[in-house]
Amino acid sequence: MLKLRPAAERGHMNHGWLQARHTFSFGRYLDPAHMGFRDLRVINDDTVQPGMGFDTHGHKDMEIITYVLDGALAHKDSMGSASVLRPGDVQRMTAGHGVMHSEFNASEDQELRLLQIWINPEAHGLEPGYEEKCFGDEDKRGRLRLIVSREGQEGSLRIHQDARVFAGLFTRGESAVYQTEKDRHLWLQVARGDVRAAGRDLSEGDGLAVSGEERLEIDGIEGGEILLFDLK
Repeated sequence: MLKLRPAAERGHMNHGWLQARHTFSFGRYLDPAHMGFRDLRVINDDTVQPGMGFDTHGHKDMEIITYVLDGALAHKDSMGSASVLRPGDVQRMTAGHGVMHSEFNASEDQELRLLQIWINPEAHGLEPGYEEKCFGDEDKRGRLRLIVSREGQEGSLRIHQDARVFAGLFTRGESAVYQTEKDRHLWLQVARGDVRAAGRDLSEGDGLAVSGEERLEIDGIEGGEILLFDLK
């Protein structure tokens, strides 16, 4: 089963300082037909204006992954973590029984673009936690690089859920094949550029749900950057 979630059909919120595009229902955007996919609950594609951002706010019982595409993200939280993330950097925050944090565009003259991803945790009330790592272009070029997993395999970030997240960069002539284990489900999100997956041409912002398929073939078209979620 293949089901396309076209970029143009995502929710769009224009907050002036923030352009937010929601693959799944989030905040004031509610679409009962798109409440998530398996344990994948949120994919927000956010563009933040220079010097602007999210004041201190709280989260609870969610695994939050931030993938920076352009610019610089300044992060601070109640666990004492403080850093500036740039393209290639990936952040995992376990909200657990409660955490406060803020996120701002660290630049005064460049836009910040990021994907914020929420995955349901395997249990509620976990101890909050924070982790970040850089996965450079050389790690992702023409391949699927594991960036998040339950056990932290291959130097990936650890997540409290039976889920794996891969990142890849594919242009024309570059390809990868992902073998799907029995009873697993995939979500492919195109962060930018164009790729071909499962025989379909996909562009920036498109999402593709894949269930009941033994393998997923991904071919680059032009400047493709993708995230692939393997979910139970």
